[in-house]
Amino acid sequence: MNTEPAATPPRRHLLLVTGMSGAGKSTALKVLEDIGYEVVDNLPLSLLSNLVRPNGAGGAARAAASASRPLALCIDVRTRQFDLEHFEHDIAPLLDRPDLDVTLLFLDGDDEALRRRFTETRRPHPLAADRPVIDGIRRERERLNWLKSRADLTVNTTELSIVDLRRLLEGHFSHPAEPELSIFVVSFSYPRGLPADADLVFDVRFLSNPHYENNLRPLSGLDLAVGRHIEADSAFAPFFANLEDMLISLLPAYEREGKSYLTIAVGCTGGRHRSVFVAERVGEVLLRTGRQVGVRHRDLSGGQKQKEAPGSAS
Repeated sequence: MNTEPAATPPRRHLLLVTGMSGAGKSTALKVLEDIGYEVVDNLPLSLLSNLVRPNGAGGAARAAASASRPLALCIDVRTRQFDLEHFEHDIAPLLDRPDLDVTLLFLDGDDEALRRRFTETRRPHPLAADRPVIDGIRRERERLNWLKSRADLTVNTTELSIVDLRRLLEGHFSHPAEPELSIFVVSFSYPRGLPADADLVFDVRFLSNPHYENNLRPLSGLDLAVGRHIEADSAFAPFFANLEDMLISLLPAYEREGKSYLTIAVGCTGGRHRSVFVAERVGEVLLRTGRQVGVRHRDLSGGQKQKEAPGSAS
Protein backbone atom coordinates (compact mmCIF):
# COMPACT_ATOMS: atom_id res chain seq x y z
CA MET A 1 0.00 0.00 0.00
CA ASN A 2 1.44 3.39 -1.04
CA THR A 3 1.31 5.76 1.92
CA GLU A 4 3.29 8.59 0.35
CA PRO A 5 1.39 11.88 0.47
CA ALA A 6 0.10 13.22 -2.83
CA ALA A 7 2.30 15.86 -4.41
CA THR A 8 1.05 19.40 -3.91
CA PRO A 9 0.02 20.84 -7.29
CA PRO A 10 1.89 24.00 -8.33
CA ARG A 11 0.24 27.33 -7.61
CA ARG A 12 -1.00 29.28 -10.61
CA HIS A 13 0.20 32.86 -10.83
CA LEU A 14 -2.69 35.32 -11.21
CA LEU A 15 -1.55 38.85 -12.05
CA LEU A 16 -4.23 41.53 -11.70
CA VAL A 17 -3.28 44.50 -13.89
CA THR A 18 -4.97 47.80 -13.13
CA GLY A 19 -4.26 51.50 -12.90
CA MET A 20 -4.88 54.84 -14.52
CA SER A 21 -6.15 55.16 -18.07
CA GLY A 22 -3.23 56.08 -20.34
CA ALA A 23 -0.64 54.61 -17.98
CA GLY A 24 0.26 51.71 -20.29
CA LYS A 25 -2.07 48.83 -19.39
CA SER A 26 -2.53 47.77 -23.02
CA THR A 27 1.23 47.72 -23.54
CA ALA A 28 1.67 45.77 -20.32
CA LEU A 29 -0.80 43.12 -21.45
CA LYS A 30 1.04 42.69 -24.75
CA VAL A 31 4.32 42.23 -22.91
CA LEU A 32 2.79 39.70 -20.52
CA GLU A 33 1.30 37.77 -23.44
CA ASP A 34 4.73 37.69 -25.08
CA ILE A 35 6.31 36.14 -21.97
CA GLY A 36 3.75 33.38 -21.68
CA TYR A 37 0.74 34.71 -19.80
CA GLU A 38 -2.85 34.02 -20.71
CA VAL A 39 -4.28 37.53 -20.99
CA VAL A 40 -7.89 38.58 -20.38
CA ASP A 41 -8.94 42.23 -20.69
CA ASN A 42 -11.97 43.87 -19.08
CA LEU A 43 -13.63 40.78 -17.66
CA PRO A 44 -16.62 41.42 -15.33
CA LEU A 45 -15.48 40.64 -11.80
CA SER A 46 -18.39 38.25 -11.26
CA LEU A 47 -16.94 35.94 -13.94
CA LEU A 48 -13.47 35.82 -12.45
CA SER A 49 -14.15 32.84 -10.18
CA ASN A 50 -15.17 30.77 -13.22
CA LEU A 51 -11.92 31.67 -14.95
CA VAL A 52 -9.78 30.46 -12.04
CA ARG A 53 -11.65 27.43 -10.76
CA PRO A 54 -9.88 25.48 -8.01
CA ASN A 55 -7.39 22.93 -9.30
CA GLY A 56 -9.54 20.02 -8.26
CA ALA A 57 -12.38 21.05 -10.53
CA GLY A 58 -10.62 20.04 -13.72
CA GLY A 59 -8.63 16.97 -12.71
CA ALA A 60 -4.92 16.65 -12.03
CA ALA A 61 -3.84 16.87 -15.65
CA ARG A 62 -5.83 20.01 -16.33
CA ALA A 63 -4.68 21.52 -13.05
CA ALA A 64 -1.03 20.99 -13.92
CA ALA A 65 -1.53 22.48 -17.38
CA SER A 66 -3.36 25.48 -15.94
CA ALA A 67 -0.73 26.12 -13.28
CA SER A 68 2.02 26.07 -15.86
CA ARG A 69 0.47 29.04 -17.68
CA PRO A 70 0.19 32.20 -15.56
CA LEU A 71 -2.88 34.39 -16.02
CA ALA A 72 -2.96 38.19 -16.38
CA LEU A 73 -6.31 39.91 -15.93
CA CYS A 74 -6.85 43.61 -16.60
CA ILE A 75 -9.43 45.36 -14.43
CA ASP A 76 -10.05 49.10 -14.49
CA VAL A 77 -12.76 51.76 -14.65
CA ARG A 78 -14.16 50.17 -17.83
CA THR A 79 -14.82 46.92 -15.95
CA ARG A 80 -18.42 46.26 -15.00
CA GLN A 81 -18.98 46.03 -11.23
CA PHE A 82 -15.61 47.68 -10.60
CA ASP A 83 -15.83 49.09 -7.09
CA LEU A 84 -14.68 48.31 -3.56
CA GLU A 85 -17.76 46.21 -2.74
CA HIS A 86 -17.36 43.89 -5.73
CA PHE A 87 -13.59 43.74 -5.27
CA GLU A 88 -14.08 42.46 -1.72
CA HIS A 89 -16.69 39.97 -2.89
CA ASP A 90 -15.05 38.63 -6.05
CA ILE A 91 -11.29 39.18 -5.70
CA ALA A 92 -10.43 39.23 -2.00
CA PRO A 93 -11.38 35.51 -1.58
CA LEU A 94 -8.80 34.62 -4.24
CA LEU A 95 -6.01 35.92 -2.02
CA ASP A 96 -6.54 33.02 0.38
CA ARG A 97 -6.72 30.30 -2.28
CA PRO A 98 -3.87 27.79 -1.72
CA ASP A 99 -3.72 27.04 -5.45
CA LEU A 100 -3.25 30.69 -6.50
CA ASP A 101 -0.36 33.15 -6.22
CA VAL A 102 -2.06 36.53 -6.68
CA THR A 103 -0.22 39.79 -7.44
CA LEU A 104 -1.86 43.20 -7.94
CA LEU A 105 0.02 45.51 -10.34
CA PHE A 106 -1.00 49.19 -10.47
CA LEU A 107 0.21 51.29 -13.41
CA ASP A 108 0.27 55.02 -12.73
CA GLY A 109 1.52 58.25 -14.24
CA ASP A 110 1.72 61.92 -13.39
CA ASP A 111 -1.46 63.80 -14.24
CA GLU A 112 0.22 66.01 -16.84
CA ALA A 113 1.84 63.03 -18.58
CA LEU A 114 -1.50 61.23 -18.74
CA ARG A 115 -3.24 64.34 -20.05
CA ARG A 116 -0.58 64.76 -22.74
CA ARG A 117 -0.94 61.15 -23.88
CA PHE A 118 -4.68 61.51 -24.33
CA THR A 119 -4.28 64.85 -26.11
CA GLU A 120 -1.59 63.58 -28.49
CA THR A 121 -3.57 60.49 -29.47
CA ARG A 122 -6.94 62.32 -29.50
CA ARG A 123 -8.44 59.51 -27.44
CA PRO A 124 -11.37 60.35 -25.15
CA HIS A 125 -10.87 59.70 -21.46
CA PRO A 126 -13.43 57.11 -20.23
CA LEU A 127 -14.51 59.38 -17.37
CA ALA A 128 -14.23 62.78 -19.06
CA ALA A 129 -17.30 62.65 -21.35
CA ASP A 130 -17.62 66.22 -22.71
CA ARG A 131 -15.34 67.70 -20.04
CA PRO A 132 -11.57 68.40 -20.24
CA VAL A 133 -9.33 65.34 -20.07
CA ILE A 134 -7.75 66.50 -16.80
CA ASP A 135 -11.17 66.37 -15.12
CA GLY A 136 -11.52 62.71 -16.09
CA ILE A 137 -8.00 61.95 -14.83
CA ARG A 138 -8.70 63.54 -11.44
CA ARG A 139 -12.03 61.78 -11.13
CA GLU A 140 -10.44 58.44 -12.00
CA ARG A 141 -7.64 58.97 -9.50
CA GLU A 142 -10.18 59.56 -6.74
CA ARG A 143 -12.01 56.38 -7.69
CA LEU A 144 -8.81 54.29 -7.73
CA ASN A 145 -7.05 55.49 -4.57
CA TRP A 146 -8.40 52.55 -2.57
CA LEU A 147 -7.11 50.10 -5.17
CA LYS A 148 -3.67 51.69 -5.46
CA SER A 149 -3.23 51.37 -1.70
CA ARG A 150 -3.69 47.59 -2.03
CA ALA A 151 -1.21 47.10 -4.88
CA ASP A 152 1.74 44.74 -4.46
CA LEU A 153 3.67 46.72 -7.07
CA THR A 154 3.08 50.26 -8.36
CA VAL A 155 4.86 51.39 -11.52
CA ASN A 156 4.89 55.05 -12.55
CA THR A 157 5.29 55.12 -16.33
CA THR A 158 5.76 58.90 -16.68
CA GLU A 159 9.45 58.62 -17.61
CA LEU A 160 9.34 55.08 -19.02
CA SER A 161 9.54 54.34 -22.73
CA ILE A 162 7.80 51.26 -24.08
CA VAL A 163 11.17 49.50 -24.09
CA ASP A 164 11.71 50.41 -20.44
CA LEU A 165 8.25 49.20 -19.45
CA ARG A 166 8.81 45.93 -21.28
CA ARG A 167 12.14 45.40 -19.55
CA LEU A 168 10.68 46.17 -16.14
CA LEU A 169 7.71 43.81 -16.55
CA GLU A 170 9.90 41.04 -17.91
CA GLY A 171 12.20 41.48 -14.94
CA HIS A 172 9.37 41.24 -12.43
CA PHE A 173 7.08 38.68 -14.02
CA SER A 174 9.04 36.34 -16.31
CA HIS A 175 9.14 32.78 -15.02
CA PRO A 176 12.50 31.32 -16.09
CA ALA A 177 13.37 27.76 -15.14
CA GLU A 178 16.04 29.15 -12.82
CA PRO A 179 14.89 32.49 -11.34
CA GLU A 180 17.57 35.14 -11.45
CA LEU A 181 17.96 38.77 -10.50
CA SER A 182 17.66 41.16 -13.45
CA ILE A 183 19.45 44.48 -12.97
CA PHE A 184 18.75 47.80 -14.66
CA VAL A 185 21.19 50.71 -14.26
CA VAL A 186 19.93 54.18 -15.24
CA SER A 187 21.68 57.55 -15.25
CA PHE A 188 19.59 60.66 -14.71
CA SER A 189 19.56 64.40 -14.11
CA TYR A 190 18.41 65.51 -10.64
CA PRO A 191 16.53 68.59 -11.93
CA ARG A 192 14.36 66.26 -14.04
CA GLY A 193 13.51 64.08 -11.06
CA LEU A 194 14.42 60.65 -9.75
CA PRO A 195 13.50 57.60 -11.86
CA ALA A 196 10.16 56.43 -10.48
CA ASP A 197 11.16 52.76 -10.19
CA ALA A 198 14.60 53.27 -8.59
CA ASP A 199 15.52 50.85 -5.78
CA LEU A 200 18.99 52.24 -5.06
CA VAL A 201 19.97 55.86 -5.80
CA PHE A 202 23.53 57.21 -5.88
CA ASP A 203 24.38 60.92 -6.12
CA VAL A 204 27.67 61.59 -7.96
CA ARG A 205 27.46 65.39 -8.02
CA PHE A 206 30.50 65.52 -5.70
CA LEU A 207 32.77 64.43 -8.57
CA SER A 208 34.59 66.95 -10.75
CA ASN A 209 32.14 68.22 -13.38
CA PRO A 210 33.34 68.01 -17.02
CA HIS A 211 30.67 70.57 -17.93
CA TYR A 212 33.05 73.33 -16.82
CA GLU A 213 35.75 72.20 -19.25
CA ASN A 214 35.12 73.81 -22.64
CA ASN A 215 36.57 70.87 -24.59
CA LEU A 216 34.52 68.31 -22.61
CA ARG A 217 31.18 70.11 -22.36
CA PRO A 218 29.86 68.93 -25.79
CA LEU A 219 30.86 65.33 -25.01
CA SER A 220 29.19 62.80 -22.71
CA GLY A 221 30.15 60.18 -20.16
CA LEU A 222 30.36 57.70 -23.03
CA ASP A 223 33.45 59.51 -24.37
CA LEU A 224 36.93 58.46 -23.27
CA ALA A 225 38.13 62.01 -22.51
CA VAL A 226 35.24 62.59 -20.12
CA GLY A 227 35.91 59.29 -18.36
CA ARG A 228 39.57 60.16 -17.88
CA HIS A 229 38.62 63.54 -16.42
CA ILE A 230 36.27 61.97 -13.88
CA GLU A 231 38.75 59.23 -12.97
CA ALA A 232 41.40 61.90 -12.33
CA ASP A 233 39.30 63.23 -9.45
CA SER A 234 40.93 61.89 -6.27
CA ALA A 235 37.48 61.16 -4.83
CA PHE A 236 36.51 58.79 -7.64
CA ALA A 237 38.67 55.71 -6.97
CA PRO A 238 37.76 55.21 -3.28
CA PHE A 239 34.10 56.01 -3.98
CA PHE A 240 33.81 53.51 -6.81
CA ALA A 241 35.71 50.79 -4.93
CA ASN A 242 33.29 51.13 -2.02
CA LEU A 243 30.31 51.23 -4.37
CA GLU A 244 31.45 48.07 -6.14
CA ASP A 245 31.98 46.22 -2.85
CA MET A 246 28.57 47.26 -1.57
CA LEU A 247 26.68 46.26 -4.70
CA ILE A 248 28.43 42.89 -4.99
CA SER A 249 27.61 42.12 -1.37
CA LEU A 250 23.98 43.25 -1.68
CA LEU A 251 23.00 41.23 -4.76
CA PRO A 252 22.95 37.79 -3.05
CA ALA A 253 20.86 39.28 -0.23
CA TYR A 254 18.29 40.60 -2.71
CA GLU A 255 18.19 37.20 -4.41
CA ARG A 256 17.66 35.39 -1.09
CA GLU A 257 14.67 37.65 -0.47
CA GLY A 258 13.20 36.60 -3.82
CA LYS A 259 13.64 39.96 -5.55
CA SER A 260 13.62 39.44 -9.32
CA TYR A 261 14.29 42.98 -10.55
CA LEU A 262 16.62 45.69 -9.23
CA THR A 263 16.93 49.26 -10.55
CA ILE A 264 20.09 51.20 -9.66
CA ALA A 265 19.92 54.92 -10.41
CA VAL A 266 22.97 57.20 -10.68
CA GLY A 267 22.33 60.94 -10.78
CA CYS A 268 24.21 64.16 -11.44
CA THR A 269 23.21 67.71 -12.35
CA GLY A 270 22.81 67.41 -16.10
CA GLY A 271 22.53 63.66 -16.54
CA ARG A 272 25.14 63.84 -19.29
CA HIS A 273 28.66 63.37 -17.92
CA ARG A 274 29.30 62.04 -14.40
CA SER A 275 26.16 59.93 -13.97
CA VAL A 276 26.55 58.45 -17.45
CA PHE A 277 30.17 57.45 -16.87
CA VAL A 278 29.50 55.94 -13.43
CA ALA A 279 26.40 54.09 -14.67
CA GLU A 280 28.46 52.55 -17.48
CA ARG A 281 31.13 51.45 -15.01
CA VAL A 282 28.52 49.99 -12.65
CA GLY A 283 27.01 48.06 -15.56
CA GLU A 284 30.41 46.62 -16.48
CA VAL A 285 31.04 45.52 -12.88
CA LEU A 286 27.66 43.81 -12.58
CA LEU A 287 27.98 42.12 -15.96
CA ARG A 288 31.06 40.34 -14.65
CA THR A 289 28.88 38.67 -12.00
CA GLY A 290 27.09 36.79 -14.79
CA ARG A 291 23.73 38.45 -14.18
CA GLN A 292 21.37 40.02 -16.69
CA VAL A 293 22.14 43.75 -16.80
CA GLY A 294 20.77 46.65 -18.82
CA VAL A 295 22.12 50.22 -18.84
CA ARG A 296 20.17 53.28 -20.01
CA HIS A 297 20.89 57.00 -19.93
CA ARG A 298 17.52 58.62 -19.38
CA ASP A 299 18.49 62.23 -19.95
CA LEU A 300 21.25 61.83 -22.53
CA SER A 301 20.03 62.82 -26.00
CA GLY A 302 16.49 61.92 -25.05
CA GLY A 303 17.60 58.67 -23.47
CA GLN A 304 18.30 57.01 -26.80
CA LYS A 305 21.78 55.71 -26.03
CA GLN A 306 21.78 52.49 -24.10
CA LYS A 307 23.51 49.14 -23.96
CA GLU A 308 22.29 45.71 -22.96
CA ALA A 309 23.93 42.64 -21.56
CA PRO A 310 24.00 39.65 -23.90
CA GLY A 311 20.67 37.87 -23.72
CA SER A 312 18.87 40.70 -21.93
CA ALA A 313 15.46 41.99 -22.93
CA SER A 314 15.36 44.34 -25.89
